[in-house]
Amino acid sequence: MTEAVATKDTAQHGLTAHSDGDWDNRVPVQTRSDRPKSTDVADFPQVTGREAVWKFTPVAKLDALLNGTLDGARLPVSVSEAAGVSSEWIARDDARVGRAGIPEERGAAAAWGAFDEAHLVTVASEERRTVIVARDALDAAPRAGHTIIEAAPHSTGLVILENSGAAQLSENVEIVVGDGAKLTVVSVQQWDDEAIHLASHYASVGRDASLTHIVVSLGGGLVRLNPSIHLDHEGANGEALGAYFADAGQHLEHQVYLDHDAPHTRSRVTYKGALQGEGAHTVWIGDVLIRNNATGTDSYEQNRNLVLSEGTRADSIPNLEIETGDIAGAGHASATGRFDDEHIFYLQSRGISEEEARKLVVRGFLLEVIAQIGDEATEERLQAAVEAELAESVR
Repeated sequence: MTEAVATKDTAQHGLTAHSDGDWDNRVPVQTRSDRPKSTDVADFPQVTGREAVWKFTPVAKLDALLNGTLDGARLPVSVSEAAGVSSEWIARDDARVGRAGIPEERGAAAAWGAFDEAHLVTVASEERRTVIVARDALDAAPRAGHTIIEAAPHSTGLVILENSGAAQLSENVEIVVGDGAKLTVVSVQQWDDEAIHLASHYASVGRDASLTHIVVSLGGGLVRLNPSIHLDHEGANGEALGAYFADAGQHLEHQVYLDHDAPHTRSRVTYKGALQGEGAHTVWIGDVLIRNNATGTDSYEQNRNLVLSEGTRADSIPNLEIETGDIAGAGHASATGRFDDEHIFYLQSRGISEEEARKLVVRGFLLEVIAQIGDEATEERLQAAVEAELAESVR
């Protein structure tokens, strides 16, 4: 039997410190913004799986990344060349580390404490540049990584993180968007079937700047990628887009946070997923916070899940917290369901077989997000990957 779960819950339960900083005397956390933050893994309790931040995750598979010793040496990466884009490794005590955000949970803190050097990619060109950072030579050993992507003021760029092959990786990715800059960051997960990937992305968006953050998760046994976008300067714009396709036994999880902390900011969140096969499980949690000083905010978040077979589960939880009444608009939506029979009937009436009609619906459903990447080669490759997923079974 298919279990499609779409829930709405504004309460975030967890732990936070009292004002005196005593984290051993904890009280329940009611909102995302109240979660404790620290780069020290010892400041976070052992993960049991009962915590709100972990309750949908198969934490037993993450013991090595949550409690073990992580290899913090440089990740084997290759970076394409582009004019006005630089790539370098910097020490963990460099002042450029920690500007976009710090961990809110144990997995991210463990990775933060373990990495030796951070990989810094800087976009400084006012003409749009594309750079691809490929991580395809990892192995199954538990690793920690730290990446910083910075767009200089008034620059324009597209940075694509391509993940494939074997991995047991826990990483933090910082994104710093300077005033007036326009940056797109894409994270593509096409790992091997047994790979495990924990990632926390933190973004700070400058005045009148724009960040488009796109996640495409297709491969990996367990992928949990959580982006936090902080619109902390006036006129900042943030778009968080995601597409994912879960097969039998695969767990794909995304927890998205948009923090409006300045006047006249705008955000849009759209995540779309498909599920097929026994035990396919997806999790999407969307948190939007509009703070008291974020007057004139315009925000909307949505998650859509398309169930293709029996035995799948989609958990979808949109949360919206508003601290001021002076906003342009805010809303959220969530839906999980099967094919629209009317769409299938229409295509069949045009001479298309039922099987091909179903494939066309799924293609259009997911490729709406993929088509916004802005790099033709990457879009074509991901479209082919979706085609391969569909070729296995759409019933």
